[in-house]
Amino acid sequence: MVERLRKICQLNGTSGDEGRVREFIKSLIHADEVFTDNLGSLIAFKKGRKTPEHKIMFAAHMDEVGFMITNIDEDGFLCFDAVGGINPAVALGRGMVLESGELGVVGTKAIHQQSSEERKKMPDFGELYIDIGASSREEAEKLAPRGSYAYFDADFYEFGYGFVKGKAIDDRAGCLIMMDMINGDPEYDAWYAFTVQEEVGTRGAGAAAFTINPDIAIVIETTTACDIAGTSGAKRVCELGNGAVVSYMDRGTVYDRGLYSLAFETAKANGIPVQAKTLVAGGNDSGAIHVSMGGVRTCTLSVPCRYLHSPSCVIKMSDFEAVKALAENMLSAVGGL
Repeated sequence: MVERLRKICQLNGTSGDEGRVREFIKSLIHADEVFTDNLGSLIAFKKGRKTPEHKIMFAAHMDEVGFMITNIDEDGFLCFDAVGGINPAVALGRGMVLESGELGVVGTKAIHQQSSEERKKMPDFGELYIDIGASSREEAEKLAPRGSYAYFDADFYEFGYGFVKGKAIDDRAGCLIMMDMINGDPEYDAWYAFTVQEEVGTRGAGAAAFTINPDIAIVIETTTACDIAGTSGAKRVCELGNGAVVSYMDRGTVYDRGLYSLAFETAKANGIPVQAKTLVAGGNDSGAIHVSMGGVRTCTLSVPCRYLHSPSCVIKMSDFEAVKALAENMLSAVGGL
């Protein structure tokens, strides 16, 4: 499972550039119906052993946070901006790989040339650049035209006691779980949406939900874990090693109370470790799905993840397995409603 997660996470595919991820998923799933919508989301239908009374949809987003080249200066340095929510602090000094495959590194003005005020604050993206070793604008344009993408050049590896680190675990972990559900032997029919452009406003999910028109939707995600030094209580949000995370509310959705309770009941009945997200923060594809068409009952199951939206996302594989088990059992649970 770790090797399969590594493969899908190492693919580059930020919002608007998800094609490599989509083709990878499409080549490996065995569904009864598969198509790509006009925005680029991959939508699949898997026939189960039973047909539920209510139409069920699962969703996970294919896109990752990344960068777009916005300009090139006369010396060949690339100006860029974030695609999705990225703190500039996690980009400075990092290796980058361009859409063309060319490598580079993020830099800024040398510290000995910064004013005392500049040294007190983190530079924003307007003060950073990508150095690709070009000596002129003309050289750089051949490798990185304006509007092309750049990605974190990040290793994926296991460490500690069951932990893994890599880029794009948000939300390739969810995609991998849905791939296994499709390729398994589900009890009930369900639709699966591998969505685009979640990181820039849950755009693909809204379109996919309009197409599928579900009664119930379960989003498979990752969510920020702040179980690190210096945080305590509710501000820890969730903790690695404590299992799947179920949300009751975030900045985009007040979740269906019945499905929220059902997730905990299902976890308890099947011996799956589960925890509640303890802070109202963030958002995901549920925000767009639950207000689609005439309204959709929604639930989100998440893998707790440290250092989200960085080249060093960290999860514990036991939590991934817990979310996978809970998603599979929730299909049976909501199918019987």
